Amino acid sequence: MENNLPQNKKALAWLSGAHFINDVYTGVLNPIMPFIAAKIGISMAIATVVLTVSHIFSSLLQPLFGFFADNIVRRSFIFWGLILSSIFIPVSALSANVFLLVFFIIIGSIGSSLFHPQALGFASKFSKGLDGAKAMAVFIAMGTLGYSCGPIVSSSITQFFGMNKMPFMCVLGIVWAFMMFKFVPKISLTERIEEKIDFKTAFKRILSNHKLNILNIIAMLKTMVNSSCFILLPFLWKNMGHRPFYIGMALFLFIFAGGIGSLTSSYIEKRIGADKVFYVSMIATFPLMLLFILTYEKYSTLSLVIFVIMGFISMMATPVIMLMAQRVLPKYKSIISGFINGFSWGIVAIVMSALGFAAQNFGITNVLIFVAVIPAVCSVLVKELFKD
Repeated sequence: MENNLPQNKKALAWLSGAHFINDVYTGVLNPIMPFIAAKIGISMAIATVVLTVSHIFSSLLQPLFGFFADNIVRRSFIFWGLILSSIFIPVSALSANVFLLVFFIIIGSIGSSLFHPQALGFASKFSKGLDGAKAMAVFIAMGTLGYSCGPIVSSSITQFFGMNKMPFMCVLGIVWAFMMFKFVPKISLTERIEEKIDFKTAFKRILSNHKLNILNIIAMLKTMVNSSCFILLPFLWKNMGHRPFYIGMALFLFIFAGGIGSLTSSYIEKRIGADKVFYVSMIATFPLMLLFILTYEKYSTLSLVIFVIMGFISMMATPVIMLMAQRVLPKYKSIISGFINGFSWGIVAIVMSALGFAAQNFGITNVLIFVAVIPAVCSVLVKELFKD
């Protein structure tokens, strides 16, 4: 694989494109959920639980699927994961009741959970002979950019064509899945792992590793800030009278800025050091959140600019976390990817269920301030992470 750089680059391009498209689907529900909730008659708290179900099934299962991906080393998870995401998530917008909504979301989210660990593992394999940090940054940034496009696509369809047109989104994912299956090369038998990975041993080594535990905690704290913005702010903006397209555009700009932060993280890391990337990403979110809350009612344009800057800062450390984690135990790249990219989201999703009810009772802005304080306080963990 190291001697075939053109093939590696082509495979990375297709995988990055698949990551972009898959994450488009994972981002479509957040801006239109307030309108789906109004259509089927559920409260903000229940709608938050529904979105939590989405994050749990798209994230919490990733370490398990990563284990199978590291043993199987085939492309099937990438292919079927993208197929399930592209079909069931758009169709969920047509749900007539909350039970059907949850069913469609679960199947579509499992698709995303299948896709990510193996895609990350393959991206790492095909980056051999290339700049690993840059390749991982591009791959993750493409997913983030796709996630940013999801809100604007779904909100545009909802506002200008009607929510019943959402299933037309299925076409792109299905077509790309078949094209990717054709153009992403198989891993030859000589390149496959010689030793099968033992489930118990792998998880024990990962969960007992001090450095990986810190990286997982940092990933969870940063994810909690982002998830709170994605899930709660659409309800805040809807209550202010904003239309779906405004909400989708705001989320798009936030996540797009985060994608730029991910894309430039390797450049920034080389200039200021990985530890400072962590400190800035964890601490600066709190004052930015305060500024956003102080300005969102009277100075909506200024608050939106602050919100976008917060997206850039918040997601800047994501590729650094992923690459550092994979280097700790390189044998378990897909499983570790599942923990950092998935397990952290799943744990945060469970917490978001409680935060949804708290936001309904104590106010969305109060919950957002509380959530933004935690990573700033826990930035002391960074010193422990880099003490060696």
